[in-house]
Amino acid sequence: MEFDVVIVGGGPAGLSAAIRLRQLAIEAGNDEFMVCVVEKGSEFGAHTLSGAVIETRALDELIPDWKEKGAPINVPVTEDRVYMLKSETKAVQLPDAIVPSTLHNDGNYIVSLGNVVRWLAQQAEELEVMMFPGFPASDILYNDDGSVKGVLTGDMGVAADGSEKSSFEPGYELLAKYTVFAEGCRGHLGKRLISRFSLDKGRDPQHYAIGLKELWEVPEAQHEQGVVMHGSGWPLSDTGTSGGWWLYFDENNQVSFGIVIDLSYSNPYMSPFDELQRLKLHPIIRKVLEGGKRISYGARALVKGGLNSLPKLSFPGGVLVGDNAGFLNPAKIKGTHTSIKSGMLAAEAVFEALQEGRAHDDVINYATMYRKSWLYQDNYEARNFAPAMYRMGKWMGGAFNFVEHNLLGGKMPLTIHDTLRDYDQLERAAHAYQPNYPKADGKLTFDKLSSVFISNTNHAEDQPVHLKLTDKTVPISINLPLYAEPARLYCPAGVYEVVTDAEGARFVINAQNCVHCKTCDIKDPSQNITWVTPEGGGGPNYPNM
Repeated sequence: MEFDVVIVGGGPAGLSAAIRLRQLAIEAGNDEFMVCVVEKGSEFGAHTLSGAVIETRALDELIPDWKEKGAPINVPVTEDRVYMLKSETKAVQLPDAIVPSTLHNDGNYIVSLGNVVRWLAQQAEELEVMMFPGFPASDILYNDDGSVKGVLTGDMGVAADGSEKSSFEPGYELLAKYTVFAEGCRGHLGKRLISRFSLDKGRDPQHYAIGLKELWEVPEAQHEQGVVMHGSGWPLSDTGTSGGWWLYFDENNQVSFGIVIDLSYSNPYMSPFDELQRLKLHPIIRKVLEGGKRISYGARALVKGGLNSLPKLSFPGGVLVGDNAGFLNPAKIKGTHTSIKSGMLAAEAVFEALQEGRAHDDVINYATMYRKSWLYQDNYEARNFAPAMYRMGKWMGGAFNFVEHNLLGGKMPLTIHDTLRDYDQLERAAHAYQPNYPKADGKLTFDKLSSVFISNTNHAEDQPVHLKLTDKTVPISINLPLYAEPARLYCPAGVYEVVTDAEGARFVINAQNCVHCKTCDIKDPSQNITWVTPEGGGGPNYPNM
C-alpha cells in the first residue's frame, strides 16, 4: 500500500502531524494527498497514559477552534501546591515564591490525555487521514540506497513456536515518500533508527523515568476540582531515589494520582510499584484517596533527557517526532505541547519537501524550523533542570533551578550535562538497603496482578513472546547474583519472575501481563531485554487515562 506519508504511532505527535499534513494539502488544493497512521493499540488512545496537565499553546495553533469542536479539555488549573514529604508522616508545603516558575500552571488544563488523543483521532478522520488502529509497525523497510521507504506491519495469527495458525494474516508493506516515527518514549523502531543513522552522535545519553498512574473516584467532600499537587521526598528518599508524585483533581470527582521515578536509580531492591502503594499511606495522599474507588491503573516510561539528549531529527526517508525523539520538557513535567508542536513542524517540513518533488531524502529543514520555533526555546530553557537535580541533589539542584528559572528566565550562561547511562547505575545487591514494603490492604493499597487487571491488559493467546532475551542465561547467571535480578521489581506489571524449584532458579516471562511501559528495555543492567511489538491490538486498554 503506497502513501505520500506514513505515520507510525497514533499519539499526540503522530496525530498532529497527520492533521497538519492534511490541512496543508487541502490549502494547496491537493485533496488526493494520502496520509496513513498506524497505531499498535486496539483503538486510538488505548495505550495513552499521562498525568496530565497540558499547555494548549500548540493545540491553539493546530486547531484554533478546539473548544467549539468539543475537545475534552474542560478543567482549568485553579491552584498549585508543592510539597516536600520529610517522612512517612511529615510534610512541608513550599511557598509559591520559592517554587521554580516552570511548575506554575496558570492557564493550563487538567485532562485525560487518552481522551484528548481519541478526540484528535476524530479530527484526523474528518480530514480523511487513513487510520489503522490495531496494526503495529514491526519493522522498517529500506530502499537499495539505505533510505527508509516505509514500514512492515506485524503478522497476525502466529503461534508461540513461530508457526502459522489457521487465522494467520501476513503483515502489510506500507510504503511512503517519507515516514514519520511517532512511537512515543523508547520507540522500538526509533531506537533502531537512532543506532543505524548515528542520530545520537555528540549528544548526551538519553535519560528516562517510569511513570505509574492510578485513576480514582473520591468522595465529593475530598475533591477540589482544578487543584494541582506535586511533591517529592519520602518514600523515594529511603532508597536515595529521585523522582516525585502528583495529584490532579479532574472533573466528575476523579483524581489522577501517580509517581514518576528516574530510571537512573541505584538501589536494585527499589520497586516503583511498591513505592506508589506506600506513598498512599502518607497523610497528604491518604486524606484525598481514602474512601474512594480506584478505577484504573497503568504505567509508561517517559523521556527526560531534554535538549542535551535530543538526537538528530531527520534521516534519509524519515523523521522522529514527539517522545520518540525526546522533546518532553522535564522542567515543566510536560510533553503534550512539545509533541504536538514537533508533529506540526515535521509535517510542514515534509510537505515542503514533497511540494518540491522530493522523496526519501533527508528533510534537514525540519531541524532548521525547530531551531527557529518556540519549541526550541521551550527546550533550551529547560536543558539544565534534570541534570542539575541529578548531579547536585534535590536541595542544591532545586536552588539552581530556582535561580535559573525564576531569576534568569531559563538563560543560565552554562549547560550542565549528565553523561551516565540509566542502566549502568545499579549498585551491587550485596551492599544495597532493602526497603520493607507493606502488604496490600485491597482498599487503599493493591498488588500488581489486581492492578494489571484493571488496566484491561490482554494479549492474544499462543503468540511469540514479545520480550526478547539476547542471552537467556544472563538473568540467572549475571543479573541475579549481582543485582538480585531487578526486572522482577522494576517491572510494574509482574511480567518477570525468578522461580526456584528442585532444579534451581528459572527466569519466567509472563508476557501476557505486559503494559508496554518499555522499562525493561531501558533499565536492564545487562541490556539483554529487547521489547518488540506483540500481535496488533494487544496490551492495555486504558479508559479515561
